[in-house]
Amino acid sequence: MRNDHVTLRSTAVFDLLAPRTPPVPVKVELRYDTRDPYAVVAAFRTGRAGWVEWVYARDLLADGLLADAGDGDVRIRPSVEDPESVLIELNSPSGHAMFEASAQELADFLDRTYDVVLPGNEHLWVDVDDALTHLIPNDLS
Repeated sequence: MRNDHVTLRSTAVFDLLAPRTPPVPVKVELRYDTRDPYAVVAAFRTGRAGWVEWVYARDLLADGLLADAGDGDVRIRPSVEDPESVLIELNSPSGHAMFEASAQELADFLDRTYDVVLPGNEHLWVDVDDALTHLIPNDLS
């Protein structure tokens, strides 16, 4: 486990897509933290003071830049209509959203994460003892 943690941040604007309406630009903060090296966070600005965060696998984002990826709440795929864009589909019990984002911006963000933690080396950053401490109650009596 490594102790020199790094957090990367990048801001972007994704277009919220909806039928029969023009795209709505949404500010998004992308984050990568070596304390959770398998994941990326996309925080979507929902108003003046609100953010909604989605956490998903870094590999899912990488795979989605090249082909359809994801089977669950997050699906990512290249846009058929615009090869420079990626579609990000989010599903939850409270709703569904489809965003279009720049493939290059996402690829650049991923490249920055790879500069910090190479793919396949994520396990070197995981503190298993700390994770177990959070999962197992301290008072076993």
